Amino acid sequence: MMKADKMAELLNVDTALERILAQAVLLPDEEVSLTEAYGRVLAEKISAEDDWPPFDCSAVDGYAVRSEDVATAQPQQPVRLVVSLDVLAGQAAQRDLQAGEAARIMTGAPVPRGADAVIMVEDTNAGWGNNPSAPSPTEIAVYRAAQVGQNIRPKGENVHAGQALLSPGRVLRPVDVALLATMGLVAVRVHQRARVAIISTGDELLEPGQALSEGKIYDANRYALEGLVREIGGIALSRLPIARDRVESVREVFRQALALRPHVIISTAGVSVGAADVVRLVLDELGQVDLWRVNLRPGKPLTFGHLRGMDGLVSFFGLPGNPVSALVTFDVLVKPALLRMMGRQDKPRYALAIAGERMTSDGRRSYLRVRLRKEQGHIVAYSTGTQSSGALVSMVMADALMIIPEDVLVIERGTEVQVKYLNEC
Repeated sequence: MMKADKMAELLNVDTALERILAQAVLLPDEEVSLTEAYGRVLAEKISAEDDWPPFDCSAVDGYAVRSEDVATAQPQQPVRLVVSLDVLAGQAAQRDLQAGEAARIMTGAPVPRGADAVIMVEDTNAGWGNNPSAPSPTEIAVYRAAQVGQNIRPKGENVHAGQALLSPGRVLRPVDVALLATMGLVAVRVHQRARVAIISTGDELLEPGQALSEGKIYDANRYALEGLVREIGGIALSRLPIARDRVESVREVFRQALALRPHVIISTAGVSVGAADVVRLVLDELGQVDLWRVNLRPGKPLTFGHLRGMDGLVSFFGLPGNPVSALVTFDVLVKPALLRMMGRQDKPRYALAIAGERMTSDGRRSYLRVRLRKEQGHIVAYSTGTQSSGALVSMVMADALMIIPEDVLVIERGTEVQVKYLNEC
């Protein structure tokens, strides 16, 4: 148990985050198929083994020619060539192209050796432009000259052998996975996704859909936290029952959570100093508290520690019960740890803004919900309304959090302030 006088101290936000991140261990990597790779965090360096495309190919439907053979071609004086080859996509030319010859060729097909340009079918008298399956004529008239390399995608145009393509830490997008497929890969190594168990505590909580009675409220925190975990690529584990304000209830729900083999457990409420705040008692049974109470508004009663899990230590975050406090502490202190565990290199987005109105703080580092507007070339921040930690609507309306430093009680209108964007992932 931490000493009472130590618990009474408020820990600096930056110090708390530094201590949390120091214990955020990178999760092991695993191999997944390309169909499972979207949104995953790459755990290996990807370099090209071969040139891509692996051969010179045609960029259009038309005729492969020797540019010197059609150097004088023009509409009034076309050059006539013998069509000696037919090259379809997925096939190779049967022989080299000779002087005075042309090869009908489709988009993506290999350019036959001997040819150094491709004439579009529209620049010839061939009539199959809208029907590539039609037989090729035995002779064509070419109406335009061609430059060397015209309408040819050269070997290695997209990627050169040995070229570095993707680095570890990259969140794989559909286009990245397409590039991996282009290279012929069927699987890729990615970091494991953080498995997060979420626990709500409190006698006052009901599941949405239950009949509401006096003194009861619906549990919103779990829905928000599950969404936030998924938003950054984590796995929100199957739902656990609400833990009631009794040691035996909290203990049982925590044991159920540990049985899910999570990497992280997040609970809301029960970590303050009230008579019914029993989560800390259970934490002392199942693990240890590493830090408690941060100089943060909203969100002072945050707890961080570790529990003894089936596969080793499990990180634990005890967030405040008020919805806005839970969301702000997740954004400021929990999300960076989850991102680091999953190998993601996302950085918070900050900006300088002008306070559009007078705002106040209580001396703790405060994160106030604000709307951002562009006015006369400046970003201007306006309060979303009441800054009560229970006012979830004020968070819904917010674009960012305005950061008021420690020991600053008033921000006057027109003051330059720092804002932290929400939803940057």
